[in-house]
Amino acid sequence: MSSQLQLRAAGEPWWRAVRRVVALLRADRILAQGMRFAITGALVSVIYISVTTLLAEVSHLRFQIALVIGWCAAISVHFTLQRVFVWTHQEEFALPFGHQIGRYLILAGTQLGVTAASTAVLPSALGLPTEVVYLATAGLLTLINFLLFRNRIFHAGVSDAAST
Repeated sequence: MSSQLQLRAAGEPWWRAVRRVVALLRADRILAQGMRFAITGALVSVIYISVTTLLAEVSHLRFQIALVIGWCAAISVHFTLQRVFVWTHQEEFALPFGHQIGRYLILAGTQLGVTAASTAVLPSALGLPTEVVYLATAGLLTLINFLLFRNRIFHAGVSDAAST
């Protein structure tokens, strides 16, 4: 196993392994960006499900209203984490904040529309369960989002890109 991927050697203190993981996450390589992207996605999923469930089940809010509030909370946290955690290595972004959020919201709305359309049309057309189509769509859109975030929304400014 390569030294970069080996997290803890025999007899090594645990805190050195933690420092190695943190250093790996802070790296400016696509693997590190992918790991930060995955961590963010997992955290945002927990927030989305928790907020929606708590509002619906504990506060007895109509589920559809709880769902919209949960989605808004999740998308706000997601945008923030994408900007300050996943792509934080950037000294300066190519796009100003307003353009980033505009592109981000267009992408989020498009993703929601594609997911709704694919789960409405493809299960009967392909003879597959809705859940299978949903998971395949979500997986494909996750990959597309990573690439679009990296290259079109949260990308480096010209001077940053030239130095990497």
